[in-house]
Amino acid sequence: MRPFYLTRTEMALLLQSLKEQHSSPITIFQQAWAKHHRHTEEIDTEDFMLRTVFPPIFDKLMKEGSVSKGLSLNDIVQLGSQIEYTDMPLSTVQNWVKRDVKEIIGAPRMGKKYGVNQAALLFIVDDLKHTLDFVSIRTMLGFLFNHPDTDDDDILHPLDFYALYAGIFEELDQNNDQLLDIGPNHAKALHKQDHLTEELILRRVKKSVEQLSHMDSQQQRKLQYALSIAIISVQTAYFRHMANSFYHATIFI
Repeated sequence: MRPFYLTRTEMALLLQSLKEQHSSPITIFQQAWAKHHRHTEEIDTEDFMLRTVFPPIFDKLMKEGSVSKGLSLNDIVQLGSQIEYTDMPLSTVQNWVKRDVKEIIGAPRMGKKYGVNQAALLFIVDDLKHTLDFVSIRTMLGFLFNHPDTDDDDILHPLDFYALYAGIFEELDQNNDQLLDIGPNHAKALHKQDHLTEELILRRVKKSVEQLSHMDSQQQRKLQYALSIAIISVQTAYFRHMANSFYHATIFI
């Protein structure tokens, strides 16, 4: 039996399906399973159910099909824990919404429960914490999302921002080894190795942001840098996971 994790792009698709119901959660899970195992085995739904540790939150979402009543903080934590190289303890997230990013997340919008964009915001915060302190996180997200009680004044909605940087990271990691693909010129450009990753990210981010014609030039510039920070944070999350794995192995030995 193996645990079943989603990439950030797959999690964004799942949240989108719960919000707008263009596709069902089970479709997202089946597509994710097929993608992660396309080189190793024949895929079918029975195999998916029998050979995978299926978390209760996924089962709940498949039964309900939407989040019309919102997501509890515990639901969000369970979902976040199914994102690859992510760890979101409930106590930590409770501190975020009560103190660290309270002014960004805002109060629960659906009774005592949170909306899909608020869930995406918490996933964004979890990524950004690998590279920024909370003062910086609040400042950056404040530029993007403005007032926490509404999405109408956002430069880009949190779920769209999450999906955008997740998609760019995966595009820049074509072989899925969790490392940004610098390209064949890496070894040839010894005099400027330190700038290659920066140039790669900025070039790809600019290409995406320029397609968002509803933004003025200043908003586009802010978004470019915010996306770049988020992409670097995803890369850092992998390195942190790898370092923790080596640490645990050292302690065990």
